[in-house]
Amino acid sequence: MSIRPPEHTALVGILNVHKAPGWTSHDVVARVRRLAGQKRVGHAGTLDPLAEGVLPVLLGRATRLADATQAGEKRYAAEVRLGQATSTDDAEGEIVSTRPVPRLDEATIEAALAQFRGTISQTPPAYSAVKVHGQRAYALARRGQAPALEPRQVSITGLRLLDHAFDTLSLDVACSRGTYIRSLARDLAVALGTVGHLTRLVRTQVGPFHLADALTLDQIAERGVNAVVLPPQAALPDTPVHSASPVEAQRLAHGQPVQVALATAERVRVHDQTGRLLCVGSAEDGCLRSRIWLDSDGD
Repeated sequence: MSIRPPEHTALVGILNVHKAPGWTSHDVVARVRRLAGQKRVGHAGTLDPLAEGVLPVLLGRATRLADATQAGEKRYAAEVRLGQATSTDDAEGEIVSTRPVPRLDEATIEAALAQFRGTISQTPPAYSAVKVHGQRAYALARRGQAPALEPRQVSITGLRLLDHAFDTLSLDVACSRGTYIRSLARDLAVALGTVGHLTRLVRTQVGPFHLADALTLDQIAERGVNAVVLPPQAALPDTPVHSASPVEAQRLAHGQPVQVALATAERVRVHDQTGRLLCVGSAEDGCLRSRIWLDSDGD
């Protein structure tokens, strides 16, 4: 009589990965798929190959939390080279123009930085993942058909000068989803009376995930995915929590609202009586509804 091997249980959770420079975000996901032994893996917030730092990788049903994970504040350490503009607005592109760098003091730099704090209009780089008529802008740019991209509103909640030399600025940037630090480097250089591009970028935070706690892929491989995977609720640590009764859980699973004593909230973590995260819901006027259901099969 043959013995059936135990069925593989797909992992559900989040890895706080420290992406190395030179890797694409897709490369990281592919490596995690192999390490975890499952196909359903995604990431929250693309990092360019040049960049390094925090890349949340979601496994199993936690992939449904990608948008919620990306919604939090992002933080970067950035280095800008003044005097040279490139085709990609970073060090991977070809130099397309040069311009002398004026003598800069901290007061002049601070005055320029002030122009970029708050909600600003920003044009994405020509080599970006923005879609134009169904095609990625970078694909068009590589064919010599770089599109004229429309400016978009982004929010820069923090912008601080860390250090500067004659032609180099080091910055700490806190911003909303959708902000291009390459565009910020390009536009800041123009505000300073020259041209410029991004030479180094380290993402130090995505919402609740910080670089100090991130693990490299080699560290994850050494320790094992099971040992370091975080629960799905790690993506939403500060949201209100509701412990659902079995009856409430059943109603929510079928798309029905339940009455709860909760203040209005865009997101509510709903757990069962054992503490397992069932869904992310929203509360309004004492009524709780499921918005992202997590407790289901299909991995």
